[in-house]
Amino acid sequence: MYNNKKVIVVLPAYNAAQTLEQTYNEIPLDLVDEVILCDDASKDHTAKLAKEIGVEHVIVHETNKGYGGNQKSLYNKALELGGDIVIMLHPDYQYTPKLIPAMVNIIGDELYPVVLGSRILGKGALAGGMPFYKYVANRFLTLFQNWMVNYKLSEYHTGYRAFSGEVLRSINYNENSDDFVFDNEMLSQIIFAGFHIGEVTCPTKYFEEASSINLPRSAKYGLGVIRVSFTHFFQKLGLVKSKLYKKPGE
Repeated sequence: MYNNKKVIVVLPAYNAAQTLEQTYNEIPLDLVDEVILCDDASKDHTAKLAKEIGVEHVIVHETNKGYGGNQKSLYNKALELGGDIVIMLHPDYQYTPKLIPAMVNIIGDELYPVVLGSRILGKGALAGGMPFYKYVANRFLTLFQNWMVNYKLSEYHTGYRAFSGEVLRSINYNENSDDFVFDNEMLSQIIFAGFHIGEVTCPTKYFEEASSINLPRSAKYGLGVIRVSFTHFFQKLGLVKSKLYKKPGE
């Protein structure tokens, strides 16, 4: 608990057995009330290991639903459990769990209802091993999206995110893609709904065991980001009515 707010960490997992325990051991369990892992039909023993090391809630997808589909299961479960602050942490150890207290403090003290762990703030992205083509694409897409959605973030593409329960209940994330562009659609929904977003500097870690999408999937994601940006822009002008921006239940 933090300020009488229930803190839940959610772990979207796919073949994460090599790094899961290291990630879990650094989660501040004195601050975090519950941990949820969703195994998206892994081919290794991720789910079995999660139960062995003490993860309280383990969801297993019998068929692979994709990165976005994984997150939908996690956020739905977190809200079902009454989460007031929900932090998404990748179990591949690419993002440090040691930032969880800072992210919880920011939301728990009502400074921002959403916090992103940014790899771009500062100059650590390339030094931490981010491939150059991904860095260039990140900067271009972020510049384009900041202009299209009329906001200012250092990056829209980090996988390290924290949300208040109010934010998750207010946006229609279950209508989003099941693929990687889910993350971008979610930020578009949050900005469109008028919520403010804070950022904290996050060290960048790229190594063999860390998950990373290949060039073709990256290109598909980039095109998806451009689509989301145009949809957001035209939705604001009233020229389209996308289901993404409807409130849940509408």
